[in-house]
Amino acid sequence: MRFWILLSCLFTLTGPRAIAAAQTAPDGPRFLVIPFENPSHDVKLSWIGEASAILLSDDLNIAGQHAYTREERLSTFEQLQVPLFSPLSHATVIRLGRLVGATHVVIGSISLNAGQLSVRAQNIRLDTGRLENEVTESGSLDDLFGVCDRIASRIASLPQGRVLATRRVALQVFENYVKGLMAATPANKIAFLQTALKLDATFDPARLALWSVNEDNGNTQGALIAATAVPESSPYYVRARFDAGLSLIHLRRLDEAFATFKTMADRAPKAALMNNLGVIQMRRVATPQAGKSTFYFSQAVKLEPDDPDYYFNLGYAYWIERDNQGAIYWLREAVRRRPADGQAHAVLSAALQAVGAGAESNRERELAVQLSSRLADSIGRSAAGDIGLRGLERLKTVLEASPLRRVETAIAESGQRDQRELAVFHLERGRRLYDQANDSEAIVELRRALYLSPYEAEAHLLLGRIYLRTGPPQAAIDAFKIALWSSESAAAHLALAQAYAQANNKAAARSEAERALDLSPTSAEARSFLDSLRP
Repeated sequence: MRFWILLSCLFTLTGPRAIAAAQTAPDGPRFLVIPFENPSHDVKLSWIGEASAILLSDDLNIAGQHAYTREERLSTFEQLQVPLFSPLSHATVIRLGRLVGATHVVIGSISLNAGQLSVRAQNIRLDTGRLENEVTESGSLDDLFGVCDRIASRIASLPQGRVLATRRVALQVFENYVKGLMAATPANKIAFLQTALKLDATFDPARLALWSVNEDNGNTQGALIAATAVPESSPYYVRARFDAGLSLIHLRRLDEAFATFKTMADRAPKAALMNNLGVIQMRRVATPQAGKSTFYFSQAVKLEPDDPDYYFNLGYAYWIERDNQGAIYWLREAVRRRPADGQAHAVLSAALQAVGAGAESNRERELAVQLSSRLADSIGRSAAGDIGLRGLERLKTVLEASPLRRVETAIAESGQRDQRELAVFHLERGRRLYDQANDSEAIVELRRALYLSPYEAEAHLLLGRIYLRTGPPQAAIDAFKIALWSSESAAAHLALAQAYAQANNKAAARSEAERALDLSPTSAEARSFLDSLRP
């Protein structure tokens, strides 16, 4: 029931606009392959449904298409609380595919009669919701790889006669590997994966799966052993070295982890490698020869400029180094890309407090607390010089960013779009109430707008003008400062100048009025106000 409610809410939130936004994913078809159903409920076939999805996704990627890997599919299902091994209706998989930005969803079923395996695959095109083609292939159970190859070739519309050149292992090895992925308990997972390796010691995907199982269950040393067993000649070596580096970090063998990631980065720079090098430098006593953490984080930003985590790490590292201006700049970039990042708002609040921007700091603190009440004490301790905001640097656990659209991005962008539209509604209502001098109701509407869109400069400006005509000027001064923090404008500088004048701070009023004239030299209102301040 939780799954159905969540899925319905997500699809209601996203709808057609999220589907349109998802078209920013890579050009060409993008396939989400759902594990095939086993209508006979034959226990002996339970692993083949998952195996078919793995093989088809791999084959489609080998054929030059874009298909979600098993890891990406599981990550998506977990975020949406979709049952991993339960049958899903056609309507549900279509909604899932649209939500994550796929253009096609592949579903199917398997059956086994008298030793003959039959696999039926349906390729649904999501922009029309119609079946694009249906493919049926059969063969002996031992020919599972060939059956899936032929289905992938037909789905990808490869030239007739072309065969996918994929390296295969013995079916028994692959069966134990898939059963290890699907097993319910860590002990069973490990038993199946070790059996696969006993049957074929060169099957390195089982070692990577062993690394994951051990890491998830706190056996970091066992995970490291599994990853380091992958030889340099293996096509999985780079992935294994990255995983080994993560285990070394978890074991606090930071010098070895740094050497591992640095060697990989020197050969092929990746954003995740640069990021993790920066994290290591934050966690150990860094030497000038190895470089500062800010250097590595800035390289990560350059290599992958769309990931908010890299902006957060860069701003956070500057804050740790007590370069508050640098921290403020990069943390603002982080919250622009991920407005609901409570940690970013919290550290930004601390940096603003350090430079004396009290009103802006308070606003960021309010946002952080709204997003996570657990951050309230941390912010207070940080302002007092304690370590309340230490240890927040973010490690990357995947080497390659997915070229396909991530479900959290689709949800976040759609949610932000809906919030912006609702914020505009409250802002317009607040503006009308302000014009009618209905200040109490205007304040309520403007605060609602700011809850949904915290950096809406006009809402802060209107609040300040209400405070200026109804209450002590300090509240107006704070609101105008936040308006300028959100977006600098001549109108906000002039309003702040008027608030300073009302508070009898003529020097500050003159400075703000002059800045308003700099931004708008033809403003008669700013010039007249500045003239009124002269003796």
